[in-house]
Formats: sequence, C-alpha cells, structure tokens
Amino acid sequence: MNKSTWNTKLLSGLALALLLSACKSTPMVDKPAVVDKSPATQSATKPVAPAADTSAVKEVAIDGNATAGGNNPLKDPNNILSKRNVYFDFDSDAVKAEFRPLIEAHAKYLIANGNAKVILQGNTDERGTREYNLALGQRRSVSVKKSLNLLGVQDKQIETVSFGKEKATEGCTDDACAKTNRRVDIVYENE
Repeated sequence: MNKSTWNTKLLSGLALALLLSACKSTPMVDKPAVVDKSPATQSATKPVAPAADTSAVKEVAIDGNATAGGNNPLKDPNNILSKRNVYFDFDSDAVKAEFRPLIEAHAKYLIANGNAKVILQGNTDERGTREYNLALGQRRSVSVKKSLNLLGVQDKQIETVSFGKEKATEGCTDDACAKTNRRVDIVYENE
C-alpha cells in the first residue's frame, strides 16, 4: 500500500468518525412516573415513555374492581374514558391535537390495568375505493396505537383493525355527516 492510499484511508476514517460524533444523540433526562392511585397499589409507581406531557389531562379515577360493581369509569358519562372516538381530517391518518387528552386518559387506564385490552377500529367515509379505505382505516388505527405506545401502553394490550367504509353512514351527502365516519373507535375487550 502506497503512502497516498494510506493517507486517503486515514482521512476517510477521520471524516467518518467526526460525522458519527456529530450525530450523537443526547441522553434522556429523568423519566416521569405515573402514580397508580388505585386501592390495591397505593404507593406503586410505574415509569412511562419520556417526554409525555400530561398537563392537559385531568386525573382519571381508576378502580381495579370497577367492573365488579356499577362504578366502571369506562361507562361513566362524566369520565373522559367513556369517550371512545378519535376523529380525523379527510384523507388523513394524523391524530389531531384535540384528541391527545382522550388518548392520554386511555393510556393511563391501560397502564394501570395491565389485563385490559383494546381494539382500535379504523373507519373512513364512503369516498374512495374499498381497498383504499381499508388501508386508510388501518393507518388511522395504527396512528392511535403508536400514540398509546409512546405513552407506555404495551403492544399486547392493543389490536388494530380496519373496517374501511363498511361502518360508514350510508347516503352522507355533506361533509358534516362524512366527518363522523372518519374515525377510530376505541373498543375494550369483553365489554
């Protein structure tokens, strides 16, 4: 190997090292903790995904024995957990900021109730082909799933499915009606 080739390889190696060090990520700060205030585990804390801003979420009353009595927060109309729809813009799978508190509340519930499972049902309006709408419905349900995952919900607690336009209100001629079809329904298993 001549000196010129050796110098070229050395310079290439140094350039690569500088590039990699410039792309180095910064360490994460302390992870916030979610405190489970259910009677069974008064002082337990569970770590959740870092950088989850929960300032917009009101405290969610979660009772591990809620389903045994008539005090189920999932069915209480005054509890955010009773709201089960995330709506989307036309031809979009981006979760709107207005639904963030709803998703965060369901994430807290799922984290506190490790045996609870949800099915995220993606839906579309009647416009478009069957195949396109099935794909769009799936992308919408996966978007909500990713949001839940980022907040600390385990994959084993979430199933995604697309109904496309199968559950759309028939004969929607105006956008106000079609908006109600562009959604993900949050359905809890065994409910």
